[in-house]
Amino acid sequence: MTGQRLNRYPKVIEVTVPGITLAGNPLGDPTERRVPVYLPPSYDGLRRFPVLYLLAGFASTGQSFLNYSFGRQSVPEMAESLIAAGQMRETIIVMPDCMTRYGGSQYVDSPATGNYETYLVDEIVPWIDQTLLTLAERKHRAVAGKSSGGFGALRLAMKHPDMFAAAACHSGDMGFELCYKPNFPAAARVLEQYRGSIDEFLASYEAALKKPQKDFALLDLIGMAAAYSPSSDTSLPERIRLPFNPFTCEPDEKVWQEWLSFDPIMMIEKEEYREALRSLDFLFLDCGTLDEYNLQFGHRIFSTKATRYNIAHRYEEFMDSHSNTSYRYAVSMPLISDVITD
Repeated sequence: MTGQRLNRYPKVIEVTVPGITLAGNPLGDPTERRVPVYLPPSYDGLRRFPVLYLLAGFASTGQSFLNYSFGRQSVPEMAESLIAAGQMRETIIVMPDCMTRYGGSQYVDSPATGNYETYLVDEIVPWIDQTLLTLAERKHRAVAGKSSGGFGALRLAMKHPDMFAAAACHSGDMGFELCYKPNFPAAARVLEQYRGSIDEFLASYEAALKKPQKDFALLDLIGMAAAYSPSSDTSLPERIRLPFNPFTCEPDEKVWQEWLSFDPIMMIEKEEYREALRSLDFLFLDCGTLDEYNLQFGHRIFSTKATRYNIAHRYEEFMDSHSNTSYRYAVSMPLISDVITD
């Protein structure tokens, strides 16, 4: 096993993944990535354990799960406490780094950012299985995340049923008409301040020591456009197409349809993805009833469709908004660990 110990308690190491899949990515983002990994208490170099891949939300990465916050446990601390209390089975937790210059990759392959879906499935998972003592079979592997990470987890489960036996989607992006379109005007107002130049906006945003909060709406949509509507026109410096007219804010229907093809509530209409979801041993979804991105409505639509299509799942709502809800991992991780351990 390779890696450097970060904490004495709980047991967290870093493994370095070469990132061969990310070589030559158009943004020049780092290829070699340091990936934090939580090792359960009994990990002794002899016994093998199931693995949970935990995906961070937009503008966050694997290191974010380690962040100290007064009064709130980090994910490794949460897992350690749950295991000590007998509420969670011992599980390796891998926290990948799929960050890009635009704030995230949505865990998809895109000519505008790089092949992050392939990176996860074909490079990170095999690398972890080769580097650590894992139970390297589908039935002992799960994927989970929140927000963009929840979207990524659900989509990976739908597209790669041969890789994961369980999935958890916490407040994941879905119902794009409700969660993305309301941000178009805010993003258009910010872009207008930069004479419609995304390149100028990015240069200013990156140079700012304190990132303007109002500018995040545009950064978020740039990140989504890079994932959902990349451009094949290499003359465009950002290689993306926005789903609206920057001047009038009218939706570009052709581009918007490309976005919708990534929406889980649209994906579930395809039989191949329904079969993938039915093959899971466990599917968990939840969302805050007060989610300011309207994701509770998208989740209700998805859950209703899943029930209609006889897809076994567990859906919960809780009284909270979108932010600072990592405590919900304390609900999904014990359930997932039961499934992938047996």
